[in-house]
Amino acid sequence: MPPRDRGFALKQVAGKLIDRIDQRVFDAITSRCLVYNACWEDPAVDRQALHLTPQDTILVITSAGCNALDYALEGPARIYAVDANPRQTALLELKLAGIRALDFDEFFLLFGHGRHPRFEELYRDALRARLSDFARGYWDRNGRWFSQPDPRDTFYYHGLSGMVARGFRAYLRVRPRLRDALEAIFEARSLDEQREIYDCRIEPLLWTKGMNWTLSRQLIMSMLGVPHPQRKEVERQHPLGVAGFIREAIEYVARNLPLWTNYFWALYLRGSYTRACCPEYLKKENFLALKSGLSDRIRVYTTTVTDFLRQTEQRISRFVLLDHMDWMSSYHPQALVEEWNQILARATEGARVVFRSAHARPVYLERVKVEARNRVQPLVDVLDFQPELAGELARHDRVHTYAGFHIADIRS
Repeated sequence: MPPRDRGFALKQVAGKLIDRIDQRVFDAITSRCLVYNACWEDPAVDRQALHLTPQDTILVITSAGCNALDYALEGPARIYAVDANPRQTALLELKLAGIRALDFDEFFLLFGHGRHPRFEELYRDALRARLSDFARGYWDRNGRWFSQPDPRDTFYYHGLSGMVARGFRAYLRVRPRLRDALEAIFEARSLDEQREIYDCRIEPLLWTKGMNWTLSRQLIMSMLGVPHPQRKEVERQHPLGVAGFIREAIEYVARNLPLWTNYFWALYLRGSYTRACCPEYLKKENFLALKSGLSDRIRVYTTTVTDFLRQTEQRISRFVLLDHMDWMSSYHPQALVEEWNQILARATEGARVVFRSAHARPVYLERVKVEARNRVQPLVDVLDFQPELAGELARHDRVHTYAGFHIADIRS
């Protein structure tokens, strides 16, 4: 073999080895930990995409459960919150138990402030008995996250995403000028003021070589629930890689969307929500609506999307699939085919699917072949996409960390 060909072959082997290592690291981290302590998808955008009615039944990947509670406020017939990670299910179970057993002020201390001075007593007397066996054992071990002695050490600085936020908070302790600028931008009350603070005080301090290097590490991405295939999708379309993509996303949010109501980004800077800047389920009138019966429309399952759909007789009219197809298409492509075959089998006529991706047009839409209308065809051929609606809504997405926001109707 010529040296050039041998070198190319070695690079291919090395690349595959790195991919396998990254996959094992990602699987090991995410299969043993609570990954998301808060949802990182904007439900206000989702609601406009889904057009929920009282007749709709929704399947949503649970994540931290915030968005399932948000959708419930629209009053659909049923919400099936499904997640293969039992720790994510345990978090939604704890929120549902709190809605049913606590008053609003107690509940807001728990999930708004992220800490409660009497958590152990509250958990023992009002919440624990309402949980499944796994959730009970999980919060028996980890309930201390809500009652640390340091009032700044809240629940939202625990779990994998919380650990990354904790690391950034520690970084800000040695960068006081940057910390003060970030605090100031969340106190701004106009976009002009935000832009000035970002352009003059944040941008020159934030994007150092060290920050760019950190954001390019796969370990950090894995802790944020971003596997290697998703990272490669970002690198494939952005000339400055992951760090450049994140910088672009943050600049868009800071310069174009009001941060004073952006509870996604504010949470990890502050470690808590405020009553003026929080998810819908943490607002008193919505909490009371959930408590009055809307939360009872949510059913939680620890399983895969495929296995849930195999076991249910329910027909589903709305699917919220987050971004999990990015990594399934690389790590478990056949499982993704099976998942979509089940989605097509259980979907109602005109069912709508909402999902996100690291790429504006992910390649798996062409590669994944599914059974539809008595033949096997690419996934893209069984979906009617709504690119204009998706593009318009994506501009208002307060998270803004996905290159692709997709809305599609399943063809009859």
